[in-house]
Amino acid sequence: MSTLQAGSRLVHCPPVRTGTSIINTGCCGFAGAQTAYYRTFSSIEIDSTFYRLPKLATAARWRAAAPPDFLFTLKAWQVITHRASSPTYQRTNLDAHDQKHCGHFGFNATIRWAWDQTYAVAQELGAPVVIFQCPASFSPTTEHIKNLRHFFEKAKRGKLQLGWEPRGNWDTTTIAALCRELDLIHVVDPFRTAPASTGKLQYFRLHGITGPKHRYSDAELRQLRDFCRAQPATYCFFNTLSMAQDAQRFRALTTMARSISE
Repeated sequence: MSTLQAGSRLVHCPPVRTGTSIINTGCCGFAGAQTAYYRTFSSIEIDSTFYRLPKLATAARWRAAAPPDFLFTLKAWQVITHRASSPTYQRTNLDAHDQKHCGHFGFNATIRWAWDQTYAVAQELGAPVVIFQCPASFSPTTEHIKNLRHFFEKAKRGKLQLGWEPRGNWDTTTIAALCRELDLIHVVDPFRTAPASTGKLQYFRLHGITGPKHRYSDAELRQLRDFCRAQPATYCFFNTLSMAQDAQRFRALTTMARSISE
């Protein structure tokens, strides 16, 4: 674990390189105090942005408090992906007039505004990746695929890499084709779904093999390490009740593997 160095700047644990693969390990959200988190992990997925975006000043404070090479990723605001009838909207402060225009990548004024707001937060954080988590209701219909194409063809992305986490009855062939066409990362839990896209970057969100109370065994973490080695770079974020402990165990495992290989 790193300590304070160079005045008041934090120096965090860097991403782990195992062989030819780089693994950025962290949690979906700050697991405990931010200062301790920055010292322990190389990256974080800000998942609270799915429910409600922070003020830009808040995002700037997070960036300023973190080590210079610490990596933020974030979930896109659910206004883009989810209908306002979703129970997750209880935490979203959105005008009732806008709610009827939300979700399923409809590229209307409300959703364009929601992406502009999400993009601005990503810029403040210096985030290299934004992911779009879809509800199961966003199924592979002709209309939904058309919406998906229109959104990702038109939405500004700058240097951002964009990840797509489909839910529901999507087949692997369709996912892979759309990821190639639209330059998307297929976001998965590798214990549940194999990545359909074959780019150089993988993005894993670990929801627990048996659910959010699941604690990963040593054997499962070794299997996860093998999943990560399949591509040159992987973001690997734990999203369970024991995410901080399991993420630290996984980081220790990958660090040990690097030391042995050296």
